[in-house]
Amino acid sequence: MLLYFNSIHLYSYINFNAFIKVPPIELDVSSFFLTHESILSLKKTHQPLQAQEIVPVLLPNIYLCPMRNLSLFFICILSNILTQAQDTTVMVGSKIITLSNVVINNKLNIQGFIEKIKKDTSFYKAFKNLRTIGFTATNDIRMLGKNDVVAASLFSHTVQLITNNCRTMQTVDEISTGNMYAVDSSYNYYTASMYASLFFTKGIICGETNIVKDKSFTTDGKKGMEKHKEQLKMLFFNPGKRINGLPFISNKTAIYDDDIADSYDIEIDWQPYNNRNCNVFKQKVKPGKQGTVVVDEMTTWFDDKTDEVVARNYTLSYSAGVYDFKVTMDIQMTTFGNLTVPYIIKYNGDWKALFKAREKGIFTAILSNFKL
Repeated sequence: MLLYFNSIHLYSYINFNAFIKVPPIELDVSSFFLTHESILSLKKTHQPLQAQEIVPVLLPNIYLCPMRNLSLFFICILSNILTQAQDTTVMVGSKIITLSNVVINNKLNIQGFIEKIKKDTSFYKAFKNLRTIGFTATNDIRMLGKNDVVAASLFSHTVQLITNNCRTMQTVDEISTGNMYAVDSSYNYYTASMYASLFFTKGIICGETNIVKDKSFTTDGKKGMEKHKEQLKMLFFNPGKRINGLPFISNKTAIYDDDIADSYDIEIDWQPYNNRNCNVFKQKVKPGKQGTVVVDEMTTWFDDKTDEVVARNYTLSYSAGVYDFKVTMDIQMTTFGNLTVPYIIKYNGDWKALFKAREKGIFTAILSNFKL
């Protein structure tokens, strides 16, 4: 706390976010300095501060309280603390959500925003858009062995071409190491196989669209490698949604449902991201709740005008005996014409399935040169 004195009044300048959340030993007093010119500016642009009134001047996280009357000064402090606490916490269903001051000032419809998030298909649709346009991809896949040393890798540049509603792919260059490929040229790792099914085109594929009819995924009717690849796709496209067909965890993935809302701390903020203004929705599992849910943490940036996903980071983990996994994803979107498409996809995963060797893999896809 820093006291400011001029010939008219004595004021106290306090950053309440720091006052409440940051231990005093970490406070940088120099960052709290309020100049004489700032005081004069505030007095010109806001209601004049009267020593006999409790009229704090509010800027983001900043409060000015009159000091002439000590009782009124402390009442002013307490009032500001309680007001901020009340204004920044809301309940939607069973969800207790913390709102930033910017979100409050923007008057975001919280109930409507939550409903849009629950029904969102823009994340899945962005990946489906890749089936209808051309692009160049830089592909970097690394499979890790003991002590996280690279045991196999693949680095390549590929170009997807679209002709008469059919897509094909050309490999511009490729370098592979270790046992990435089997003798029959298939992948030795189902992580690499899953990557290929997402970003590589084998042969000619025609008649695809980017229409999202059903965003649900299921492993019904799939066995072995195909089932494992589908499970990994679920982690891509349905994070936070209920997933049928995953033993033991189908009811532990729907993080937006009220029945598991108590397992998470939930925040909504607003910030720019890649030159787009975004509402930011963050859920993080509460201490002591780890292992009872699949999504440990997820942060999504939604365009505040279109509500489309601009970026999403998430960490998922679970151990179910027959399999266990820990996966971290980082996905960023860009726009091409009127389409939203992913252009950076990062994966870091540790996956163990029944009767399969444990796999630790890292991959990065960078997409560019989008074409119709």
